[in-house]
Amino acid sequence: MLFTFRPESFLNRRIGLCVLTGFSSGLPLYVLISLLSAYLREGGVDLKSIGLMSLVQIPYIWKFLWSPLCDRYGLANLWGRAAGFGRRRSWMLGAQLVLLAAIPAFGWFSPQPDLKSIMVLAFVVAFFSATQDIAIDAFRRELLRDEELGLGNVVHVNAYKIAGLVPGSLSLILADHLPWSSVYFITALFMLPGIGLSLWMGEPPASRSAPRSLRDAVIEPLHEFLRRKGWRSALAILAFIFLYKLGDSMATSLATPFYLDLGYSKSEIGLVAKHAGLWPSVIGGILGGVWMVSLGIQRALWIFGAVQALVILGFAWLAEAEHTLWGLAGVIGAEAFGVGLGTAAFVAYIASATHPAYTATQFALFSSLAATPRTLANACTGFLVEGGDLSWLGTGIHFMGLGWTRFYWFCFAAAIPGMVLLLKIAPWDGERE
Repeated sequence: MLFTFRPESFLNRRIGLCVLTGFSSGLPLYVLISLLSAYLREGGVDLKSIGLMSLVQIPYIWKFLWSPLCDRYGLANLWGRAAGFGRRRSWMLGAQLVLLAAIPAFGWFSPQPDLKSIMVLAFVVAFFSATQDIAIDAFRRELLRDEELGLGNVVHVNAYKIAGLVPGSLSLILADHLPWSSVYFITALFMLPGIGLSLWMGEPPASRSAPRSLRDAVIEPLHEFLRRKGWRSALAILAFIFLYKLGDSMATSLATPFYLDLGYSKSEIGLVAKHAGLWPSVIGGILGGVWMVSLGIQRALWIFGAVQALVILGFAWLAEAEHTLWGLAGVIGAEAFGVGLGTAAFVAYIASATHPAYTATQFALFSSLAATPRTLANACTGFLVEGGDLSWLGTGIHFMGLGWTRFYWFCFAAAIPGMVLLLKIAPWDGERE
């Protein structure tokens, strides 16, 4: 037999540790996406400012720029070696300790008078969260055996999503009963399992040498991609990576303030909205991965992308509907399921677009580009909803704002260009490259 399935080969400590890596990696991001936006909105901050807060997540886009530094040197060269830590664990522990101290600091400020200080703190959290991701991704790759990579990464991604239950559900419920300073302190304590991993887990053996230069780490993989695909196809692929999830990313960027504006309490959002979004997303991702075996990546991009775009319209319906928890749960669950499907096909396509010799670096570059709409385009969403003065453009025009219903129709329209690009990069009857 070419392959013999042995459960003991997969259900082991290495796979179990991926739960901790995913949870520790996902928690800080969801603090910025879910908890911080609710904190600011309740504090009277307008949607334009909340939308602009997405810009503090820029480190997630540009993390590949300092990842060679983390890969080659590590904090072990500064202090980790003396303490018995290697490159991976020293960066993990250093970033986690900063996050453990920084997350409770949000509760020391008041949203409106201290907004600039909160933005600086949010940038610090995003930077060290992205740095933790760099170290954790390398740690996980070197920890897992080749035959464990698939299952290990599935476990990591799902634990990453489950981490969103803490700031997106538990913390919101606590905010109805405790002061925000206590809420942020309790939320930060959930970094402790990851810190325990960094302290007590041994350093995995290095699987590859550190990058010798910036060219080896960044420029050469990009040059290979352009040479292999050609300029026109490469630009079409890069545009597709940017646009495919643009509409969905914009639609969910102000989700928590949207629910609050509709009159849902923080407890209702914590109990209904967040749970209704998590599990359908996990199921959609698993189903999408299984379904792609028979569909192929190209057709999966078409079908899953269409579902991902259509479910955005559920938010437009919700904006006009009466207060209904079942309607809220149904809309969020459908959107999350569509996102799970779309993400499965999207990640598979990104992986297929990489060259075997440069998979890690090219995947990092492509995933950073895919994260760009979440940071840059989402910064405009508050302005699109509420409107504002355009005099800074020298026009003297005041934009009235779309309101919630038309905003979600706009998000649906923003999902169409990415689908159109499929005609070029993944035609329905085209053969897989």
